[in-house]
Amino acid sequence: MSDLADPVRVTRDGAVARVTLARPARKNALDRRTADALVGAITAVGAEVATTPAGAPRVLLLDADGDDFCAGADLDALAALLDAGPEAQIADAEALGAVFLALRALPLPTVAAVRGRALAGGAGLALACDVVVADADSRFGFPEVRVGFVPAMVLTMLRRAVGEKRAADLALTARTVGADEAARLGLASVVAPAGRFDETVGDLLERLVAMPPQAVRATKALLYELDGLGFEAGVARGVAVNAAARATAEFRDGVQAFARGRRTS
Repeated sequence: MSDLADPVRVTRDGAVARVTLARPARKNALDRRTADALVGAITAVGAEVATTPAGAPRVLLLDADGDDFCAGADLDALAALLDAGPEAQIADAEALGAVFLALRALPLPTVAAVRGRALAGGAGLALACDVVVADADSRFGFPEVRVGFVPAMVLTMLRRAVGEKRAADLALTARTVGADEAARLGLASVVAPAGRFDETVGDLLERLVAMPPQAVRATKALLYELDGLGFEAGVARGVAVNAAARATAEFRDGVQAFARGRRTS
């Protein structure tokens, strides 16, 4: 596949917006063009939710063409920047950081479907999503230190996902882990049984699509807002979100349906 081809493909399957990394010949490595395309795709989905909520997607699926989810930063692209000044280096790093921020800010649940390798920034891309489905043969790792690099922005998500000591082990030793260990550590949410990856991803997407969308969006927003709050402030913020949820038609309909079910059971 030519480097001139679109590095990201966006499709729609009912209520699922699908964003696909489309550089299989480069193991879906992340260069500036790919990062910018990802931000554009994610932002467009968010704009659709804001402007036409009734017909907008209810979940975003991030997947990839080829054998690997994403092998991390495109080292050829980084090599081309070796003699660039600090402003160019910062701008290039910010482009990838913007992808992580866009995924977290999107008011929809995001699912990473990981086949093959998810390494370095590719593992970070998966961790930036809300739920990670790992194929039984997938592998995760943070090998940056092997080439004198640092898993810098990725550490923000890695530390939250697995805790300080496990993050230190993964980042400092640069070892890769299989799907089962990734799930035990907190890198993956679900490991698909062998031969049932597509089915597992499909079942999860169906479950998310079936959930009341306002409640899902409020839950995601609160989940990440709590990162910056202390315990008391977190509970207080939860009270405000709880009260707001009680005023929605979704909540009223859900509670009334539950009550009717209990009366007839």
